[in-house]
Amino acid sequence: MPRLYLVRHGHASTTWEPGNWDSGLSQLGRVQAEARAEQLAGLDLGPLPLVSSPLRRARETAAALERKWKTAARVDSRVSEIPATGVAPEQRRDWLRTILQRHWIELGQPLASWRNDVLQALLGTTEDTIVFSHSVAINVAVGFALGDDRVTCFRPANCSCSLLKVQDRQLRIVELGSEEAENIG
Repeated sequence: MPRLYLVRHGHASTTWEPGNWDSGLSQLGRVQAEARAEQLAGLDLGPLPLVSSPLRRARETAAALERKWKTAARVDSRVSEIPATGVAPEQRRDWLRTILQRHWIELGQPLASWRNDVLQALLGTTEDTIVFSHSVAINVAVGFALGDDRVTCFRPANCSCSLLKVQDRQLRIVELGSEEAENIG
């Protein structure tokens, strides 16, 4: 049974700001990424395969472990941020706050397809892997494992790491990472 270490990116320099959809890490985020890389490297797991969302904040979070293990993460757009297709940049934050309160069944086909893509990326994993992703994508995995249709059923903190197992085209929660009171992005 492959284990998936789902790591939420570190604290971003900005989140969902108009004109800055793909922000990198803040100084705090860089410190968080280094601490998470140190913790994962200390588990004597690998090097394991690394997969990252293509967005800068996830790539920069993965980079800390890439340096320690002297390996490169495979970039997979299926574990990227929830797409805000057709939403004006200045409305993305409000759009996301609304989406986070909903159930997947209430959302349209584009978001259902994105959710399915996230699940296919994770369920298709055949070996222990560390995935650097985003809050909503991690919620897709956790919700699927719990049979919970809410978009937000878990609020992973920046750089938290949740451990799930892939078994018989299902996801099983081993341990959820730390949570925060509110998160966006």
